[in-house]
Amino acid sequence: MRIGGHFHSDHPLDDAVGCGAKVAQFFLGDPQGWKGPVIPGGDPGALRDAYAAADVDVYIHAPYVINVASTNNRIRIPSRKLLDQHLKAAASIGAKGLIVHGGHVTGDIDPGQGVANWVKAIEQIERPLPLLIENTAGGNGAMARTLDAIARLWEAMADVTAPDGGEVGFCLDTCHANSAGIDLADAVDRVKAITGRIDLVHCNNSRDPFDSGADRHANFDAGTIDPQALLDVVRAAGAPVVCETPEPGLIVDIGWLRDRLG
Repeated sequence: MRIGGHFHSDHPLDDAVGCGAKVAQFFLGDPQGWKGPVIPGGDPGALRDAYAAADVDVYIHAPYVINVASTNNRIRIPSRKLLDQHLKAAASIGAKGLIVHGGHVTGDIDPGQGVANWVKAIEQIERPLPLLIENTAGGNGAMARTLDAIARLWEAMADVTAPDGGEVGFCLDTCHANSAGIDLADAVDRVKAITGRIDLVHCNNSRDPFDSGADRHANFDAGTIDPQALLDVVRAAGAPVVCETPEPGLIVDIGWLRDRLG
C-alpha cells in the first residue's frame, strides 16, 4: 500500500524520502489564493523524473478557493479557469491525480443549481489526469458533505463526457466524513456503492466530535476518532493514503500506518 503525507515545505520530495513515504501531496501555490500554479524548480520534466527515480507518487491538492458549484459568476468562472490550470500543471509533473473540494452554494439557493454547475464544469474542462472530488465536513449547501449529496452529484455526472474523456474519481477524507456525520464503520462500502470507487484516502483524525461540521484535523493519537477506525477505513478502501495531520506528528502518523499496512 502506498502511504504518504501532505508536505508544506518547499521540498516535499526530500520530506517524503526522509520519512520513507511513497506518496507526496502538495500545493502548486497559495491554497487560499487565485494565482495560477507554479511548478517547483520551473521544469516539469525534471520534477517528474525526480519523483519517479525516488519511487514517490505525486498528488496535487487544488486551492481551497475553487468552487465550481457556486452560482456567483465572480467565483464560478475563475474557479473553472484555476481548476483547468491546475489539472494541466499537475499532469505535466506526472501527478496521479488532482484533489478538489466539492464546493457549495450559499443561502437559500437550491443545491441542484450547484450540481448543474458541476456538470457544466465536467463537460467543459479537459482532464489529462484523474480529477478526485473530496468530501467536505460542513455546510448545508455543500455538494459532497453527506452521502445523499454525494449520490446526487454522482448521479448527475454519470453520463457526462469530458472533451478528453478523463476520469472523475473520489477522495475520502476521514476527518471530513466523521465531522459530516458519516459513520466510518461502513463509510467505505457506502461511498463505493455510490461512486463505484475510492481513488485516494485522506487519513486524518479530528479535533472535533462526530457530526460537528468542523474541519480541523488532528494527529492519530490526539483526536476524537479511534485510530483503529482509521486503520479499518484504509484497509477497506484499498487505495493510496495521504495523511494531512499536523506537524510534527505527521511523520509519526505516516510511520504508524506503514508499520501496520506497509
